[in-house]
Amino acid sequence: IKSHFPIKTISLSLIHSPPSDLQLLTPNIVEPSIYFSLITITPLSAHFPIHHGVTGEKPLKRMKKTLNADFQNFPPSEGNFSGASFRTNVRSFLTNHAQLPPPSALFPHLLTWQIMFRIGGDLTATEDGSDPVVCLDVVEEDVARSRSVFCDQCRVVGWSGHPVCGKRYHFIIKADGSSIGGYHKPCMCCGDILHLSESKCKSCNHVTSTDDVEDWVYQQLESTTHLLHGVVHANGYGHLLRVNGREGGSRFLSGSHIMDFWDRLCKTLGVRKVSVMDVSKKYGLEYRLIHSITRGHPWYGEWGYQFGSGSYGLTQEAYRTAVESVSDLPLSIFLSQGQKPHSCMQGIISHYQSLSEHQLVNIRDLFCLLMGFIRDSIKTSLTVESITGKKRCFNATGVSCSWGESDTVRVEEAILRVLRAVSRSNWVSWRALRGSVYKVASAELLDYCLGELGGKVVLGSMVVNTRCNPETGAFECRLEAANTSCDGKTSNNYSSGSKCPSKENLLYDLRYLYGYLLNSQMMQSYFPKETRAPVMSSVQKLLNCKQLVKDYSPDMLPTANLYKIRLSCQVELADESENPTIPPELVILPINATVSDLKIEAANVFQDVYLMFRRSVVDELVGYCSLDDSTQVKLLLGSTETVCVRGRCIGKNGLSKYRMERGIERWTVECSCGAKDDDGERMLACDKCGVWRHTICSDIHDTQPVPTHFICLKCQNSDLKPKSIVNCKDETLINITGSSSSCFGKGLPVPSDVH
Repeated sequence: IKSHFPIKTISLSLIHSPPSDLQLLTPNIVEPSIYFSLITITPLSAHFPIHHGVTGEKPLKRMKKTLNADFQNFPPSEGNFSGASFRTNVRSFLTNHAQLPPPSALFPHLLTWQIMFRIGGDLTATEDGSDPVVCLDVVEEDVARSRSVFCDQCRVVGWSGHPVCGKRYHFIIKADGSSIGGYHKPCMCCGDILHLSESKCKSCNHVTSTDDVEDWVYQQLESTTHLLHGVVHANGYGHLLRVNGREGGSRFLSGSHIMDFWDRLCKTLGVRKVSVMDVSKKYGLEYRLIHSITRGHPWYGEWGYQFGSGSYGLTQEAYRTAVESVSDLPLSIFLSQGQKPHSCMQGIISHYQSLSEHQLVNIRDLFCLLMGFIRDSIKTSLTVESITGKKRCFNATGVSCSWGESDTVRVEEAILRVLRAVSRSNWVSWRALRGSVYKVASAELLDYCLGELGGKVVLGSMVVNTRCNPETGAFECRLEAANTSCDGKTSNNYSSGSKCPSKENLLYDLRYLYGYLLNSQMMQSYFPKETRAPVMSSVQKLLNCKQLVKDYSPDMLPTANLYKIRLSCQVELADESENPTIPPELVILPINATVSDLKIEAANVFQDVYLMFRRSVVDELVGYCSLDDSTQVKLLLGSTETVCVRGRCIGKNGLSKYRMERGIERWTVECSCGAKDDDGERMLACDKCGVWRHTICSDIHDTQPVPTHFICLKCQNSDLKPKSIVNCKDETLINITGSSSSCFGKGLPVPSDVH
C-alpha cells in the first residue's frame, strides 16, 4: 500500500494475517481512504471476500441467512438495557446480533448490517405455510462523508442547536422484504435485477459503477415505501421517519406490530429521545384528528409520544384544550333543531344511536362506535380471506385443483341441507359443518365452498349470513330470510343480508363526519358564528399538532456495576462566544478515577460523538479549578452526579461547519401566529427585511404558489412613512438561498413526507 500512495503511517494492530484477497487491490479499483476501511473491517468480518462486482472479477459468496429471533419478541422488553449510552449499546447490539455482508466494504461510510427475523405468532403465513421473513437493515452512516450532513428533522423539532454527530444509524425494514446490503441491486438504467458480481446488465448493457451502487443506497435512505425507517444520531437523539402498516403496503405486519418492535428496540439501545412528524393517514383521512377525538391523543401516543412542538405557534396547553373542546361537543346540538326533513348529520346520529348499547352523548362517543364497527368489519373480512385463501395455498403446493362446477354445486347443496335442518335462530360453526359433510368432498374443496357461501342468496328468498363469534372467535353461519336483519351488537355481522352497515357505508359515514368538522358551511345550520369559530379553531389545532416526542430518559437509570461512577457530563467551550446547545453525555469511570481521568474520558466521549470535538481538549472541571488532578472523583461528586467541564477546540476552522445541525445558515422567524422558529410548515421571507413567515398566515393558501416577490406588512407600512423609516428586525439578514429573492418554492427546506 505504501508503494502506491504517499502514506506516513499505517495502523495494522487489528489484523493478524492479511487476507489473500488483499493482493487483488489496485489503484484503479478504490481510493486510498477505502484501503484503510477494507483493512480494518476485514478481520472484524471474519475475512469476508472483498467485493469485485464492479470490476467483473470473481463472484461473491452467498451469505447464509440465519433467523436470529421472532420479530414479535425481539428484542426482549426486559433485562436488555446495560446502563451504557446509545453509542456503546448500538455497537454491542450490532456485534452480537447483526451480520455485516461483504458488499458493505465497498462503501465504508455506508456500512449495512443485517438482522433476519421470522414473523411467527398469530400473523399470516406465506403461501407454502412457512413463517414470513423480514430483514432489518442497520445502515451506519459516516456523517462527515455523507451527502447530507445536516439534519432537517432536528431543525423542525427544536434540536437545531445540537452539534453534528459523527455517526447516524438508520434502522430500515423494506416493504419487499429484501435488504439494502444484499447481493442484488436494480440496474440504474432499465431497472432489471442484477447480482453484484455482474458488472454489465444483460438487458440494456449498462455498465454498473461504484457510483451507481452508491446512488442506489442513498435512494433507499430517502425512500418513502419502507415499512419502518428510523434514524438515531450517535448522541441518542433520533427520528421516526416512516411507519407503513397494511394500508401502506405491508403484507404481514400492521402498524402496531412495527411500532411495538421499534419501541422495544429504542429501549434496548438506550435511545434518549425520538421525534416523529405525525402525518399518518387512515382510510385516506388525517388519523391524528380522528385518534385525538376518540382517545385524547394521536396514534403515536399509544407508545408514549407526546406533544413536542406545534405548528403555527401551537402550545401544549392549547392542544389539550382543543382536544377536550372537540371531543366533548354534545350531539344534542344537532338533534334539537327540529328540522324537517332531517339532515344527513341527524340521520347518521340517529342511526348509530339505534345500533349502540349505550347512550351516545358527544362526538367522541359517535366516533368511537363508528371506528369500532369498522374494525370489526375488517376483522371479519380478513377471517374470510384467510379461510378461503387455504385453497390457493394447497394449489401452490401441487394438490389437485381440478374442481368443476358440478363439484362445488354438490358440496353447497350438502351444506345447505345441514343449515336447513338447524333452527334459524342458531348459528352453526364451520367446524361442525365440515364434520357433517366431510364425506362429500376433500377438505380443500370444503374450505373453499364454505368461504364462498357468505352473503349468497339461496332457495330464492334465503341468504347465508356469516359472522365471527365475539366470544369464541370461531367463524359461524346460518340461513336467514333475505329481508331479516341481524343484531349487529352481538353478531358483529356485516354481510349483505344484515341491517348493520357494510364496510363501504361505514367508511362513507366516517368521511362525512370528518368533512363536517372541517367545513364551516356545513356547521352553519347548527352553530351560530360566535360558537362555530371556536369549534373550527379547535379542529385546526388538532391538525396542527404534528411534531411528537418520546423521552426514554435512559441517562436516569442506574448502572448495574457498583464499582463504576456514572456521570452526566456537560461541556462548555471557553473560546466560543455563542455555544451550541450541547446535550450532556454519559461518562462512566472506575470507582477510583481521578479528576485527570475524568478530563481525559470526557474529552474522548465528546470526540467520539460530535464532529466539532474531533480536535478538542478539556482544561478544567467547572467549580473545582483549584483542585489537583490526582484528586479522586468519588470524594467530590459521589456515584451519580452531574458535572460540567470546560474545554476548547484546537484547529477548529475546518470543523466549525459542524457546530449545529441547522448548518451555518441563520434566519429569523417572526410570524403573526406566534411561531419563532422553523416548524416544518411552508414559509416565505420578506424581500426587504428577510424575516420568515408562514405563507398561510400571509393570506397565501397552501394551494397557491409562492409569489416571486413578497414584502411583509411591516415593511409596507414603513414605506408609507418617508420621514420616519422603521427597519424590520434583522434587516441585514443574508438571503440563505443565495438568490436575489428570498422566496422559493417551499420556504425553508422541510423533511421528506412521513407516514
